[in-house]
Amino acid sequence: MDCPNAWCEEDSGPVTPEHIRRALLQAHGPARLPLAGDLPSLVPVVLALRSARELSLGEARAQATELAEAGLVGTLVEMEVLAVHLRGRAIAVSVEPAA
Repeated sequence: MDCPNAWCEEDSGPVTPEHIRRALLQAHGPARLPLAGDLPSLVPVVLALRSARELSLGEARAQATELAEAGLVGTLVEMEVLAVHLRGRAIAVSVEPAA
């Protein structure tokens, strides 16, 4: 099979191809992933983001700050997958439609 999106079926891609991501956002709208409570430290969030998204330390810090302030925004699937990683480190988050 010569499907350019075979990674979707085989679960072998770390990032959704941008054209598919745009189509999902257009069809279903964005989802927001905010923290569901206060955290004494963003260190667990940084570690979870680095692990889940293969980010550099600086990128993970920036996304952790964004998560703590306004929440991260992406496709529903991206936010649900990220929520699983965060909850696995006892970080309370919710997934909701982005306004």
